[in-house]
Amino acid sequence: MPDSTIKPQTKAKPKLERPKLYKVILVNDDFTPREFVVRVLKAEFRMGEDQAAKVMLTAHQRGVCVVAVFARDIAETKATRATDAGRAKGYPLLFTTEPEE
Repeated sequence: MPDSTIKPQTKAKPKLERPKLYKVILVNDDFTPREFVVRVLKAEFRMGEDQAAKVMLTAHQRGVCVVAVFARDIAETKATRATDAGRAKGYPLLFTTEPEE
């Protein structure tokens, strides 16, 4: 019998990086009614009445407010859908995205 040495095989496990996260930002304007902004936040971002009102007021007072943080494709989809909801009613409602640091 031949002498054979059995070496354990190791599998190289690739390190997966977490996807970069993106912030969805509500930009204040002087024309979109507050109630409509709250309605969009509740519908698109599944916020409760109180949380949506706080986000809307923060954007109103500071000019912008971070609404939520998602993976890039989800953030862009939600921002586009929320902006389009405003455009459909004739409002200049604007949601943008930017990378989280």
